[in-house]
Amino acid sequence: MTSRKLLEQLVAFDTTSRESNLALIDFVSRYLTELGVSCERVYNAERSKANLYARLGPAGSGGVMLSGHSDVVPVDGQNWSVPPFALTEREGKLYGRGTADMKGFIACMLAAVPHFLAQPLAQPLHLAISYDEEVGCLGVRTLLDVLSARPEKPDICIIGEPTELQPVLGHKGKIGVRCEVQGAACHSAWAPQGVNAIEYAAKLIHHLTVTGQRLAAPQYHDARFDPPFTTVQTGVIQGGRALNIVPAECAFDFEVRTLLQDDAQEVVRDLERYARHELLPQMHAVNRDTAIRFYPISSYPGLYTAEQSAAARLLAHLTGSDAFSTVAFGTEGGLFSQIGIPSVVCGPGSIAQGHKPDEFITVEQLDACDALLRRLAAWMCQPA
Repeated sequence: MTSRKLLEQLVAFDTTSRESNLALIDFVSRYLTELGVSCERVYNAERSKANLYARLGPAGSGGVMLSGHSDVVPVDGQNWSVPPFALTEREGKLYGRGTADMKGFIACMLAAVPHFLAQPLAQPLHLAISYDEEVGCLGVRTLLDVLSARPEKPDICIIGEPTELQPVLGHKGKIGVRCEVQGAACHSAWAPQGVNAIEYAAKLIHHLTVTGQRLAAPQYHDARFDPPFTTVQTGVIQGGRALNIVPAECAFDFEVRTLLQDDAQEVVRDLERYARHELLPQMHAVNRDTAIRFYPISSYPGLYTAEQSAAARLLAHLTGSDAFSTVAFGTEGGLFSQIGIPSVVCGPGSIAQGHKPDEFITVEQLDACDALLRRLAAWMCQPA
């Protein structure tokens, strides 16, 4: 089956992160099983979603893993000119949710399996498809728990996120945190008798803004990344019920995207210290039942694979370029690297199309990825 035909099949599955991905996993399992490749599933606790893992070629450790995530972001509120869960071709572009991010790569990966099976591979090929990447790289962690306990791990992982097939060695890490401020309500005519949760949330957000400005100073820059510094931003805030009521509740979500040398948790700890030592005494002086609480939302580690590494050299060979770069978005690569599988990022399509209405990948990019995987198969036939 061609990569285009497989992409058509994959896009038809609504694997928005809030939905199950099992129908897609069933389809891929049948496809691989019919080719004689056995598959393994690693489920979530509710068994409503699963990672898929497969390997082919010779037994033993080493080899290369191709990895992609099955979930996509929602289409709610977006103005699509084509059906988002049906592949539409126009003027060399293939439209549909997930075409670029990142079912295009998965389609190429699956289309290449018969070619890999026909080659005298000198090392194994590993395939991985995860769930819930878009909501914090959550699903792949259960698969990595299984792989980390095995002695026969791949030597290299290629994460097929859309880079227009340019060689990428790294990205920043990220944490997301929710802060909930519990104030004390009263009639706004007697505002000093209450504790305004929105005002205290604003003080916390201002503290984060100042922290972000400090981390953006030139002495902390790393030119390998864009922007070249750790960023801090508040993305969501909710609070208040009526203008004449001092608000008792306010919650906001913030994120920290860190360079490798920075510690995102230190930003959170600093905010917690500010809340505990500066703000809570002021709040408790008015009402002892007030509080400030922090809850983790998501996190994933950063990635940077050395340019002299075997993974980087392979990627340069496959792409024909050693113009290595980084990407602004996150991937599962840092998690693979944490269990001892050096990872790089390279896949068809552009992240500029991801998450947007009328998301697309070009036929040219799909064909180029097919060719790259054939080069990988030839490389894997050579003795290690």
